[in-house]
Amino acid sequence: MIAFREVSKRYGHDAYAVDHLNLEIRSGELAVLVGPSGCGKTTTLKMVNRLVEPSSGRIELDGEDIATIDTVTLRRGIGYVIQTAGLFPHLRVAENVASVPRLLGWDKARTKARVAELLELVGLDPGRFGRRYPHELSGGQQQRVGVARALGGDPPVLLMDEPFGAVDPIARERLQGEFLHLQAQLKKTVIFVTHDIEEAVTLGDRIAVLKQGGVLQQYDTPADVLGRPATSFVADFVGADRGLRRLAVTPIEKTDLDAPPVLSPSSTMADARAAITAGDGRWAVVVEPDGALAGWVELDGPAYAHAPGTDTVAQHTRPFEARVAVEESLKAAFAEMLKYDAGWVAVLDGRHYLGVLTPESLHAALRRSVGGQPVEV
Repeated sequence: MIAFREVSKRYGHDAYAVDHLNLEIRSGELAVLVGPSGCGKTTTLKMVNRLVEPSSGRIELDGEDIATIDTVTLRRGIGYVIQTAGLFPHLRVAENVASVPRLLGWDKARTKARVAELLELVGLDPGRFGRRYPHELSGGQQQRVGVARALGGDPPVLLMDEPFGAVDPIARERLQGEFLHLQAQLKKTVIFVTHDIEEAVTLGDRIAVLKQGGVLQQYDTPADVLGRPATSFVADFVGADRGLRRLAVTPIEKTDLDAPPVLSPSSTMADARAAITAGDGRWAVVVEPDGALAGWVELDGPAYAHAPGTDTVAQHTRPFEARVAVEESLKAAFAEMLKYDAGWVAVLDGRHYLGVLTPESLHAALRRSVGGQPVEV
């Protein structure tokens, strides 16, 4: 765990870069520092590896005051990734990644194996990329190498200062996804600095919102920062459209789902009409005996209204194009609705049908997630 205890960094008599910061980042957690320029994000980050020394207060690493730890020892246990990757231009990729293991005195065989492992971990083929120089790589590839180098000595702590800020939007989104996958495997304690609330929401287990002068405004989960801003500054910073952003961090709950009538493919159209009418709706879901989603049927339209009652539902089933996995977010469900211009989206657990989300139930789910408060979209 990393703990900031009344930490301040002053520049001048009364000018603060960081002002009495109290913050705890649990082991294995990815905490994002976010805020406008001049709010002390990078200063806070650099105080962890003592590139900047605090003016007062203390920072603890697993209960030990880092001021009592030798700086070389401290930094060898902390990975550091910056915006421009910061690779040594005169060294090949493999040599860059090997730099920390060599400082730690690892032998050649262990170092070579570690380099190959890390390059594969960040999605770069060691045989193809290991002998290249940094200038022969794209910006996104350089950032991957930067992450691999930071992980060289298997540090428990990783500091990342806007590591994806210098790459194009498409590469940035891909790198964010890859890093989340990597973090799910490695469970490092990560402090990640960004000025982009979208990136903070995408990556963070918790988000620390700072304002100018290094004053902490809120430290909470992405969902709560978006749904329950602690101050007017946080509300303004995350934006008036935070309700839409919150969709991305709100999971689908089974209790959010609507349950229209369910029919089997072998049911008759007479059965379908009776079930749909009893349910006061216009359509029903068709589910296979094993629980797999087959499609849907409706009452409207001449093909259905005049279908013989003895016809099977299977003869008139239409495919359910808009579908989403239950482990996805409300944003994914909303995107499916928009993609297919649908009034509902089927929610599945694997192949097994669970229920549907409609625009109304999706909005209700979003309100539920913020404790019934109005949602700004």
